[in-house]
Amino acid sequence: MDNRHYKKKVKGSKKRQVGVKLPIYFLSLVIVALLSFGASRLLADQEEVPSFNGADETSDSPASMGAVEGAHNLEAVYEIILNNYIEEVDEEDLVEGALQGMVNAIEDPYSQYLNVQESESLDESISASFEGIGAEIMSMNDQIIIVSPIKGSPAEKAGLLPNDVVLSADGESLAGMTATEAVNLIRGEKGTSVELEIQRGSQTFKVEIFRDTIPIETVTYEIDESNPEVGLIAVHSFARPTYDEIVEAVTALRDQGAGKFIFDFRQNPGGLLDQAMMIGNMFVEDGEILLQTEEKEGNPQPIYASDEEFGDFQITEPTVMLIDEGSASASEIVAGVLQEAADIPLVGTTSFGKGTVQSIYPLTADSELKLTVAKWLTPEGNWIHDEGIKPDYEVELPEYAFLTIIDTTAEYKLGEVSEAVLNVEKMLEAMDYTVTADGYFDEATISSLEEFQAEESLPVTGELTEDTAVAMVNRLREVIEENDTQYQKALEVIKELNGTNEKND
Repeated sequence: MDNRHYKKKVKGSKKRQVGVKLPIYFLSLVIVALLSFGASRLLADQEEVPSFNGADETSDSPASMGAVEGAHNLEAVYEIILNNYIEEVDEEDLVEGALQGMVNAIEDPYSQYLNVQESESLDESISASFEGIGAEIMSMNDQIIIVSPIKGSPAEKAGLLPNDVVLSADGESLAGMTATEAVNLIRGEKGTSVELEIQRGSQTFKVEIFRDTIPIETVTYEIDESNPEVGLIAVHSFARPTYDEIVEAVTALRDQGAGKFIFDFRQNPGGLLDQAMMIGNMFVEDGEILLQTEEKEGNPQPIYASDEEFGDFQITEPTVMLIDEGSASASEIVAGVLQEAADIPLVGTTSFGKGTVQSIYPLTADSELKLTVAKWLTPEGNWIHDEGIKPDYEVELPEYAFLTIIDTTAEYKLGEVSEAVLNVEKMLEAMDYTVTADGYFDEATISSLEEFQAEESLPVTGELTEDTAVAMVNRLREVIEENDTQYQKALEVIKELNGTNEKND
C-alpha cells in the first residue's frame, strides 16, 4: 500500500526544524536491529518525508564544532596516526572510527553512525522478505540482547526468547558491539548456519541456527474452536501491508460469525509508525489523541485520530489485546491507544518499553546517521520508555514456556549434574513424565527419555541425541500452546464484555 504522509493537528503550535537541514527518513518506532538484515525498518520508501513535528525546511545553524575546546585535536590525532603509527592505516577507517565514537559518546543504544555496508542493510529492510535467522536485537550496556524472535523464524524454532543475551557468534565475542555490527556477523545466506552462545539468566549454552528466507507475514487469524463468536487476530509486526491485512482479517472473521475479537500483539517488536497510527485509529473517533511527541526543549504535541488521514475502517466489537515483554515500540503505541483512549483491556505481562523516535540523516551517498530526536508519549502523556505498559490483567505463562532451548553441546550421561540437565528434566516434567527436576542425570531421567523416544518413534537409547532434542522442543511447544494462560484469561475477560467499544465524542 502507499505510504501517506501524515499531518499533525496541533492547535496554536509553531513549526520548528530539528537538527541539520537534510532530507529525513523516519524509521519505524521499533528501532532495534534485525539480525536478519541489519537495522530498523523505514517508515516510508526512500523519499523525503516531513519531519516528525511537521517542520518546515528552515532552521538555525547548528553549533560549530570548531568552537568546542579540544575539537582541533581530532585533526591532530588523525595526522599523527597516519604519519607515525608503526603499521599501515586506512584513512577512511580512521574517519569512520571517529564518527562512530562521536555517536557512541551519547550512550544511546538507538543512535548510530551507519557506514556503506550498514546503510545498504538498512535499505534492504524495506523488502518483502529477507535471509537470516529472523530475530530482532538491540545493544544495551555493551551486550547484544534479543528483543523478539520473528514468528515462525529459525530463531523462534531454535527457542530464542526476549531478553536472551547473545554472547558470541561463531566464536567471536559480541561484547561492546553495536547492534548493526552484531547483525553483520549473524546474518547470512539461506542454508548457512551460525552458532550463537546464549546467556539466559544464570544459564549459558550454545545453539546452532540455520538461516532461511524470512517472509514478512504480519497478520494471521482464526476463529476460536471452542468459542466461535470470538475471532483471534495475531499481529506479528508492523509493515506496509499490516493495516490492510487487519481489515481483511476482521472482515473475514465477521463473515464467519465473530462478534468479539482478541488481538495478540505478544512478541511483536514493532514496525512502521504510520501503521501503528492507522491501527490505533480503528478503535477511536476522530479527535481522540493517538499519541504525543516531545522533541528537544519542546512541549508534547498530540497526533489526533482522523479517518481522513489514517483510514475509516472501524472496530466497535468487544475487544481484548494481549501483550508481553516482547511487545515493543509500535505495539506499545497501539496498546496505549487501546488502554487509555478506547478503554480496551490489556492482558499479559508488561511490555518492552521503547518510547523514543529516531530519524535517519543522510550524510553522503555511502553513510547515514540514525539519531534519537524525540520521545513519544501515550494519549494521556505517559512516557513508557524502559518501563513498558502494564496490562490491566497481569498473567504469567507457565515456567516451562521459557524452556525452549536444549544445549546439545552439554554432557548428558549417568551421574552428570548441571543446569543443562535441569533444563531437560523440567521439559520432561512439563510433558508429564515421571522425573525429579534436580539437575542430576539419573536412572529416572534416562527412563523418561527412553519413554519419550519410544512415543516419538525414535531410537530408544536414553541418550539426548539431536533428533531427541528437536522432538522434545516440538512437543513442548504443543504443551505450551495447549496451556496458554494468557490467552485463556483473555477469553475469560472478553466473555464478560457486552455490546460495543463505546467511543467518546
